[in-house]
Amino acid sequence: MPQVLFVCVQNAGRSQLAAAIVNQLADGRVIARSAGSTPASDLHPHVRSLLVEIEGEQEARDAFPKPLTDDAVRAADVVVTMGCGDVCPIIPGVRYEDWAVGDPALASPQGVDAIRHDIESRVRALLATLTD
Repeated sequence: MPQVLFVCVQNAGRSQLAAAIVNQLADGRVIARSAGSTPASDLHPHVRSLLVEIEGEQEARDAFPKPLTDDAVRAADVVVTMGCGDVCPIIPGVRYEDWAVGDPALASPQGVDAIRHDIESRVRALLATLTD
């Protein structure tokens, strides 16, 4: 089963949203995780409310920023970076993509919704390359 790792700086917004959207849309055919190069202490409040919509109350409540580790990168078939530059270790055989996606921490509530839709569109395209 393909595994995708989404990485942003704080793992408090973009990468959390992307992983949740993959897990929702892939219906168990792809595993998605997220991490941050410099994890925040908590999720962005607007992102947490979107996670409630996507994943449900319990999963959103349990979500927290996680640090980027070499093991997480090694386990992934695809690593998608979102504004974290070149901090990800380069592992042979792992596919890398860089998505220029807005930061929810800098956006209005309407901006956060637009970021969610941008990420969902990109996730759908990614899933088309990973599943039949």
